Amino acid sequence: MKGEEYLTKPGQFSLVLSQGNSWVGRLVVLKALPNELKLSRYGLVTSKRLGKAVVRNMIKRLFRNIMRQTPLKPGWDIVFIVRPAAAGASFADLKQLLRHLLTQAELLMGNYEKSRTDIN
Repeated sequence: MKGEEYLTKPGQFSLVLSQGNSWVGRLVVLKALPNELKLSRYGLVTSKRLGKAVVRNMIKRLFRNIMRQTPLKPGWDIVFIVRPAAAGASFADLKQLLRHLLTQAELLMGNYEKSRTDIN
């Protein structure tokens, strides 16, 4: 079902941001909180410091594409806070950093957990 994997309500975001654990990368901050559901949901926070709407929407599309390709363990709410430096990053850099942060947080399923090295 499309849309179930996204955090959509402000209350969902604020709960994860206030009570979740953090993992910090140079382009992204990841916050995660268990949600007691059978699936993991995620959301993105992009500020106007990142750039104009075109840039912010491009970053959101890149993140959604990366997350579609990334198998997550069920039962987590995840918020990615995108830093301004991410606007100039390549798809490969973002993908590598996101997988590294998800591995640190122990949120990846399968072979991805052991295949990533220290990339921060």
